[in-house]
Amino acid sequence: MLFLIMDPLGNLPVFLSILRHLDPKRRRKVMMRELLFSLAIMMAFLLAGQQILDFLNLRQEAVSIAGGIILFLIAIKMIFPSEGGVTGLAAGEEPFLVPMAIPMIAGPSILASLLLLANQEPTRMVDWSLALLMAWGASAVILMFYDVFNKLLGERGLKAVERLMGMLLVMISVQMLLDGVHHYLAVTGQG
Repeated sequence: MLFLIMDPLGNLPVFLSILRHLDPKRRRKVMMRELLFSLAIMMAFLLAGQQILDFLNLRQEAVSIAGGIILFLIAIKMIFPSEGGVTGLAAGEEPFLVPMAIPMIAGPSILASLLLLANQEPTRMVDWSLALLMAWGASAVILMFYDVFNKLLGERGLKAVERLMGMLLVMISVQMLLDGVHHYLAVTGQG
């Protein structure tokens, strides 16, 4: 389940788009750094997510709504690319933490799922940690072999897939936003 939520194949066109201006040797380093950041964030949410949200006085619905908004903005930039690309960075500049580690890999959906697993069955934290490591590892392998997909798709294919993924991400982001609002209204008794 966690592997499907991370959606490495769906993220691949976005990652290729973000990294295409970097030197090929540097791409691998940036990709690995972002993958490690995402793992650290997901493990933190699994082990202490509810405490983090409680400390910040945030609800799980806020994570979903904020993630939906961020994902929507990224998706719009994918559909209508600008000078700075998806990240708004100048050509050759590296992304740092956003948008690759968060929300692409460690997005609101996976963070909410980890919070849910940890809260429903806290006695199985070792199982959840192993499941997370296995899902992350499989995702990392797929994402690290981005060059194979880049050769298969080519520049035009990559642009077409990027725009298609942008349209899908718009729908996913709107659904995340609606889910967050629905859960908020249900919790407060207004929906």
